[in-house]
Amino acid sequence: MTMRRRIARRAMLAAAVVTMAGITGVAEAGELVLYTASNSEIEKDVMTAFQAAHPEITVTSTNMSTGPITEKAIAEMGNPQADVIWMVNNFALQQLKEAGALQPYEPKNSVVDTAFKDPDGFWIGHNGTIMAMAVNKKLLAEKHLPMPVDWVDLIKPAYKGQITVAAPTKSGTGFTIFSNMEDMFGDNFVDNLHQNIFQYNSSGSAAARQVSGGETVIGLSYDTAIMQQVSANSDVEMVIGRLSPNIIEGGGLVAGAPHEAEGKVFMDWLFSDAGMKVLEPSIGLGAAPGYGKIDQKQVYLWEMRRPIDAEDFKRDWAKKYEQ
Repeated sequence: MTMRRRIARRAMLAAAVVTMAGITGVAEAGELVLYTASNSEIEKDVMTAFQAAHPEITVTSTNMSTGPITEKAIAEMGNPQADVIWMVNNFALQQLKEAGALQPYEPKNSVVDTAFKDPDGFWIGHNGTIMAMAVNKKLLAEKHLPMPVDWVDLIKPAYKGQITVAAPTKSGTGFTIFSNMEDMFGDNFVDNLHQNIFQYNSSGSAAARQVSGGETVIGLSYDTAIMQQVSANSDVEMVIGRLSPNIIEGGGLVAGAPHEAEGKVFMDWLFSDAGMKVLEPSIGLGAAPGYGKIDQKQVYLWEMRRPIDAEDFKRDWAKKYEQ
């Protein structure tokens, strides 16, 4: 067989392979790079399920805290290294949007409620994390204190020295609680709440653990941290105030993503029923009806009424309340 015939035969075989791939629906192999602030268990569950659904895509995932992810993605603009950023909060997603690090994309087959979507389509949430109160009912009874039912109850003099919460300068949970409180009720409320604080922590979940351990009566924390203690200790109850300080966690497609097609495949999967089913065991408030441990009807998600500069807020708070 001549060289020319061998080349022609190879070309015919290659064309046949491409044709068969199209006929059988076999997808072409691809790559996907993710930046995520997810905890290791959720990341493992999501990666395992996505790879099972799309074995043709090789996934590389970089796990960092939300702040470093945001800084890295913005620094890489013009030469992006990631395709999708996910499991970061809406403050970071909004910052990425405003910097131009994200591009708009509406995932196909999305089951997400409109309340969890950026109105301009640059990012979309898969769950909400609400802030709530962990209450030790046994200690409450021993101290003859009333059960709090609303956030405004927390400034009552009866609760002086009975409340723990994370400092907003050291924790995203603390920042969410205090920035929302100021937006809801004003500076005076935060001043009055400060008078009742027993301890400021550096961890968002610490207050819930303290309540369960009998160290304090009321701990302000986030839903899943509180529910974990409720499951472990019958003395602990979660109280959801009528207005719910919250953050939305989700993701977005990186502007100029090197593997944009694969990024869209991941987004399509993550925000569909398939992705939500994987996330459900680990989330409190699902972004789609029927998902998560908390019924959307139980909460009123507070939407910030005033723009806030996070660094300015932390700086001002530290001057007033950190010794």
